[in-house]
Amino acid sequence: MPEQAAPVLEVTSLRKEFGDLVAVDDVSFRVAEAGSVAIVGESGSGKTTIARMIVGLERPTGGSITACGHDRSRPARSRPDRRRRGREVQIVFQDPYTSLDPRQTAEEAIDEVLRLHHGWPADRRRARVAELTELVGLDERQARALPAGQRQRVAIARALAAEPRILILDESVAALDVSIQAQVLNLLADIRDETGVSYILISHDLAVVRQLTEEVVVLHRGQVVERGPTPRVLDNPQEDYTKRLRASVPRPGWQPARRVRPGPTPQEGSP
Repeated sequence: MPEQAAPVLEVTSLRKEFGDLVAVDDVSFRVAEAGSVAIVGESGSGKTTIARMIVGLERPTGGSITACGHDRSRPARSRPDRRRRGREVQIVFQDPYTSLDPRQTAEEAIDEVLRLHHGWPADRRRARVAELTELVGLDERQARALPAGQRQRVAIARALAAEPRILILDESVAALDVSIQAQVLNLLADIRDETGVSYILISHDLAVVRQLTEEVVVLHRGQVVERGPTPRVLDNPQEDYTKRLRASVPRPGWQPARRVRPGPTPQEGSP
């Protein structure tokens, strides 16, 4: 049998404590080169904490993180190390307002990352900005404007400007309108095909997970309760918690039940 390629990311026995609270407990998984893995679970399950540890925003209490062959279990200690880590892993948050400067145009936001990570001359940066804005579906007018309604596309282009090998999508389409969400998901699939970037999708939306990922890790209270290929886990879950997650997804035609207010209680002796 041919030797299996080394994963682009390997998380082993990851643990994170906040005082007496154990937010992440003995979590392990791998992401293949150009692969895609979803980490799913309800709010408070530890999904975003794992993402923050991988990208270096939180320090693990225990375990290890290996990205692109380098130990990334501890925060970067110097500016060059932070830049190297930024070229390995980038993250797109659910709320692009927190990661974009509202005073910058889309072009300026992307160009800033190119200057920071690559130091290219202006003409080369302009060409790359044009490539990235086209890649995420922005026309020339939108690229030269403030992000406004295109913030999530700009945030994705800005993350890709560092040319990372791993892109973490932390509920990155959760707040979008359904039609826009479908466009962005198709865009992300096309970007992976074109660039070979690996995705880690942090989500509670199983429809998004199904569309974009190949493997699923299911978390409950910081622990892995189930893992496997996306179709198998979503169509034939083995664990009760995964079954409850799947059952909580509204079906087509579902309507919320109206709350019936009780009427006045008849007075004793009234007709």
